[in-house]
Amino acid sequence: MCVREIPVYLIGPGAVTPFQRVSASSFFPGVVLARPREGNKGKPKGEKNHGGGYVRVEQSLRIPAKKGKSSPMSIPKRKKMRAAVLLSPRQFELRELEVPAPAPDEVRMKVEYCGICSSNLAPWKGAPWFSYPFEPGAPGHETVGIVEELGADVADLEIGERVSMLGNHGFAEYEIAKANCVIPISSNYDQVPFLGEPLGCAMNVFRRAQVREGDWVAIVGTGFLGMILLQLSLEAGAKVIAISRRESALGIAKKMGATLTLSSKDRAQLLEVVRNATGQQLCHLVIEAAGAQETLDLASDLTGTRGRLVIAGYHQDGPRSVNMQEWNWRGIDVINAHEREEAVYAEGIRAAVQAVTEARIRLDELISHFFPFERIEEGFQTLERRPEGFIKGVVSLC
Repeated sequence: MCVREIPVYLIGPGAVTPFQRVSASSFFPGVVLARPREGNKGKPKGEKNHGGGYVRVEQSLRIPAKKGKSSPMSIPKRKKMRAAVLLSPRQFELRELEVPAPAPDEVRMKVEYCGICSSNLAPWKGAPWFSYPFEPGAPGHETVGIVEELGADVADLEIGERVSMLGNHGFAEYEIAKANCVIPISSNYDQVPFLGEPLGCAMNVFRRAQVREGDWVAIVGTGFLGMILLQLSLEAGAKVIAISRRESALGIAKKMGATLTLSSKDRAQLLEVVRNATGQQLCHLVIEAAGAQETLDLASDLTGTRGRLVIAGYHQDGPRSVNMQEWNWRGIDVINAHEREEAVYAEGIRAAVQAVTEARIRLDELISHFFPFERIEEGFQTLERRPEGFIKGVVSLC
């Protein structure tokens, strides 16, 4: 095989400096360089004079060469990662892919945890409007991890910093996001993962709901989102009614200080209890936090005259019907509390960081289930069943 040697030049300031070893990986594999010594005296054996100084070539770079043309150097293999791919309804597959490189305005995060959001259930179960396979890592969007690489233009984050990010490819060992969608959370991370996206969502819902001191507030659906809203509403001085079909969730709500905890299994009895508690006025504010037709109907029934009905649940499994006659007669305000602007999402996460720091939000009992990456489908199955004791499931990648 024909082999040629390539001369290696040190690129840097023209001033001579003391002999200093330079990392070979900064230039070419298999080459070790050194900066010039002071002056030209005592030239070490093996050094060559290149442009006014010396460069030591400890090992020449030798690559195959074809006759009559230059041959490109081989490129080192890219780092690999695992990502979950939703191939079809109820079927994930772990694939090995190249680790993505961040663009100048992006950040790469090594994912530690990714929460399984209730909104993930519809694509996992399947519906005609979804296209399969999903992109690697989708639809995971509740990620927390460590900054591993910064784009060239990113200046306000640090490698090694623990962050939460806004993205949609979190079921993977690495994820990329725009720098303005990456929020530091290091001071709020203890034993419980700080899932920035759903916490930020809760803060934005609470802001839109305008909870007032003394309000009767019913929260229909006491999963992770509902439990956060319960704590924030209590802190604001409201009287909070927690509603769930699971006794374990009602137990946690009672421990957190809910004024009333009611089962949704007997709707007629529930409505009677609420009427009696509120002097027949029903609730000033009702937050629907489950994303189902049944819970939307119940939330409508609980909203009093001139009350506010806040839709926080994610309704994505088909159209909904509402009792518009009742809405008109009671003159209620209906608020769709979902945000779509990245800046508003990010501000919600920053507000959540502060709320956790001030102990206005407690997370210790809310993340109930952890699933290794290899058992991601078990996590989705558990979310679908929502057994007693379940509040929030998280996929662990660390």
